[in-house]
Amino acid sequence: MPSDPLFRPLIEIERDMRERRASARELVEAAIARHERFGERLHAYSFWAPDQARAVAEAADAAFSAGVSTGPLQGLPVSVKDLFAAAGYPCFAGSSRRLPANPWERDGPLVATLRHQLGVIMGKTHMVEFAFGGTGQNRHHGAPYNPWDATAHRSVGGSSSGAGVSLLEGSAVLAFGSDTAGSVRIPASMTGTAGLKVTIGRWPTEGVVPLSFTFDTPGLLARSVCDLAYGFAALDPAPIDPSGLIARGDTCDLTGVRIGVGEPFLWHDCDPGIAETVQEAVDTLVRAGASARDCALPEAEAAYGVFLDGGLSAIELRSFLDRELPEWLDQLDPVIAPAVRNAEGLTAREYLARVARLDSLAQAASPRLDAVDVIASPTLCLMPPLMSEVADADSHLRVNRRIVRNTAWVNYLGLCAITMPVGRDRGGMPVGLQLTAPANAEEKLLTIALMAEGVLGTAADRLGTPPLLAS
Repeated sequence: MPSDPLFRPLIEIERDMRERRASARELVEAAIARHERFGERLHAYSFWAPDQARAVAEAADAAFSAGVSTGPLQGLPVSVKDLFAAAGYPCFAGSSRRLPANPWERDGPLVATLRHQLGVIMGKTHMVEFAFGGTGQNRHHGAPYNPWDATAHRSVGGSSSGAGVSLLEGSAVLAFGSDTAGSVRIPASMTGTAGLKVTIGRWPTEGVVPLSFTFDTPGLLARSVCDLAYGFAALDPAPIDPSGLIARGDTCDLTGVRIGVGEPFLWHDCDPGIAETVQEAVDTLVRAGASARDCALPEAEAAYGVFLDGGLSAIELRSFLDRELPEWLDQLDPVIAPAVRNAEGLTAREYLARVARLDSLAQAASPRLDAVDVIASPTLCLMPPLMSEVADADSHLRVNRRIVRNTAWVNYLGLCAITMPVGRDRGGMPVGLQLTAPANAEEKLLTIALMAEGVLGTAADRLGTPPLLAS
């Protein structure tokens, strides 16, 4: 698999296309061939669009031939989570019915940026209905298959459940996702890919079907931190040179980088092999020059407590449905329906108390983060569950609470974070290292993660080939 042209670093693929050693059409045809080979088995896409992809690839090649650069994503195959509005593509947001074309089939800002650069949309990827959950379960459309388990239907995480699978399949080299309590980082960790959750407000949410107007953030998944940095620089509203950002992480000398590791809440009760694998990765970074600092962060557990109390997402989703799609309530996936329906019992006083509590916790956490550059932790504390273990509302709720334990607090405290694959647990499933940084510190976070990847290696180095893709 690594020898496939689709699996080279994006900066190299793009350079070869610009210098006419490769073409966008060839790249897209290779992506289509990968989907034809593995797509039925993996079930990553809710809407597959090869003809549209070929047309955009030809336009990208025509621009290359004319010496016209439309942007860093020119000609690159990208998958888009099925809650991003895009002209010419249906939007279901994981639900049983197609959402109204106005506004949900009209390009939002991020999709417009992708299309202005002649990036190639390969299709829409599966997701949990209205992004409400991290298990990947979807009764309407079915759940993708985790290619790291060749014998059982195991979760790929959610809510951006098809995103990481599309990358492993090879039908996309970047994947658009969204993250409200971990919905980029969870599937990235479970599929052995890299995922970035940006600071709230850094990227626009216009044109993204809302779960929580308070915490929704668009995000990216990629096969490596290097590719993630490339995609971030290409999409960020701030002018960032992708090659310049990547070059910042070229050194493997982590001298001076302060890694906070002392919050026990983030490390306890992990499934066998998870905490050990992440700790080994941190120890390797320390041997490369980083310093490990005790960094107590009690606000993380307190923020998770607000999530356990019900958080804000259920009532904010309910508000959106009541206002825009009231007839959808009776058709919700049974695993999420009880929480959404019960949200109507939340009083305004309790809602505002939760908002105030989280604001207070974010303010209290801020000075603690000044003592370190990043906080390291396992991205998830559990191995991907079997889909049979999350098939009903009660089991879904129980497992979902554990899935988001190490991710939701990042959203609730207004921070940014990245997950990167660093090994496998004792069950042979991928393990992610989460690095968390203060708000609007994405460039620094990515630089540190790039240096860490230079020391630790990529997923291809540390994980090998997923068993379902080995044949």
